[in-house]
Amino acid sequence: MTRIIADISASLDGFVTGPDPGPDNGLGTGGEALHTWAFSDDPDDRRILREATARSGAVVLGRRLFDVVDGPKGWDDTSGYGAGEVGKPALVVVTSSPPESVRLTGLDWTFVTTGLPDAVDAARERAQAASSDRGEDLDVVLMGGGATIASALDAGLVDALTLHLAPVVLGAGTPLFTGGTRHTLAQRSVTATSNATHLTYDVLR
Repeated sequence: MTRIIADISASLDGFVTGPDPGPDNGLGTGGEALHTWAFSDDPDDRRILREATARSGAVVLGRRLFDVVDGPKGWDDTSGYGAGEVGKPALVVVTSSPPESVRLTGLDWTFVTTGLPDAVDAARERAQAASSDRGEDLDVVLMGGGATIASALDAGLVDALTLHLAPVVLGAGTPLFTGGTRHTLAQRSVTATSNATHLTYDVLR
């Protein structure tokens, strides 16, 4: 069964970027510390990254995050979805206005202009098709940004939430949660490394 999984790194004070993020500074000032775990040699960090990317049948991201990853300082041959760990899943961008061109033409992009629920539905179709092709259950992963994940949670679109809590307090930046709907979660797993505490919760409805 295809599940919708929100997966994002955050600081201990709840920020998913440092201050002043933008296309040329995607993670903001000091935000690189949030993703140290994804490039570490720790076997648990590597396993968690490998398992998460291996289950990704399609990935949803917001337009601001797309502008970062497709920008001149974004993904390249040395870094990309899953830090280059596994595969190239379909990528679905929720946006009010598709870009005129795409730099990363080697990736499978779909741009949805009719809202987040439709973007998730499009990603689910892609993930289910990939599941059929590979003969195993694959998921839709919401990789961000923070507003996209928060909106998906508030809309009841998320089945599970995975947080990678980095041992850093950024003090400012892009918050993951800014209020809104109350959610009840059931803790499913916790793995602690020197680079992050990896937490997975089922979202109860």
